Amino acid sequence: MDNRLNIAFIGFGEAADAFVGGLDRTLVTGLTAYDIKTDQDADSRRWMEDRYNAQAVKGAPSLAEALASADVVFSVVTADQAALVAEQAAPLLSPGALFFDCNSCAPQTKQTSAKLIDAVGGRYVDVAVMAPVHPGRHRTPLLLSGDHAEAAKAVFDRLNMNATVEPGPVGTSSSVKMVRSIMVKGMEALFAECVVAGRLAGVDEQVIASLEASHPGFDWAKRAGYNLERMAQHGIRRAAEMDEVCEFLHHLGIDEPLSAGTVRWQRRVGELGLTVSQDDYRTTADSLIHALKLTPMKEADS
Repeated sequence: MDNRLNIAFIGFGEAADAFVGGLDRTLVTGLTAYDIKTDQDADSRRWMEDRYNAQAVKGAPSLAEALASADVVFSVVTADQAALVAEQAAPLLSPGALFFDCNSCAPQTKQTSAKLIDAVGGRYVDVAVMAPVHPGRHRTPLLLSGDHAEAAKAVFDRLNMNATVEPGPVGTSSSVKMVRSIMVKGMEALFAECVVAGRLAGVDEQVIASLEASHPGFDWAKRAGYNLERMAQHGIRRAAEMDEVCEFLHHLGIDEPLSAGTVRWQRRVGELGLTVSQDDYRTTADSLIHALKLTPMKEADS
């Protein structure tokens, strides 16, 4: 009996590319993907086709074709599209298909999506991606929750992926992810504000040195470079995630979350479309200052 899996991906960005890149192909009968970018324009379509070809993945021209006969579906889109994708995918799923919602959404959003998937005979699983997908790729830590978490764990184990069941209903794993993101994405935004302000005031190196003295071993300069690069590359996606975090916080009764400021910084930096490196935070910060049309204090005083 053939126990291999027919796997479909909805969305084929960084996460999907990383997961697929580490999979043992002997475990699957087929890998298919559909990404909305293929519907946008010719350049985007060619770019996506190159991504598919690089991973030997079949690019589907429609969501329906991508999901046809799929045993397992990975939804890896932006947080603001996750609920819509679940709604569109639900009537297209094969009976019993596992639907892995790997998106960074509020628990309430995932609970709504779960009802749609389960109502048509699919099996919805709340999946929280708990670390950057590089360099971990398919071994990136995942948390699973919901009624079908154990069945999902068995599939992830077969695929040699790194999943752990978080006991509880759909939304449990997402709660862990959302609260964690307050700190992780919030620190990125604080780093951006801190080092940009430091460069504008001409005191960034003194500030970094002071932070390192107070909290040795953190390597503040290196972390600043890393966080700024992450925001420049993924700020728009992170802002969408943090919008979901704010929705969750409002649901918890936190009326004026600091995370609202994180949303603005992440989106502001991401929308600049800068290509930067992690090597030197000063170079990246100066690129941000130039793109934001800010004026260093010494120049303003001259």
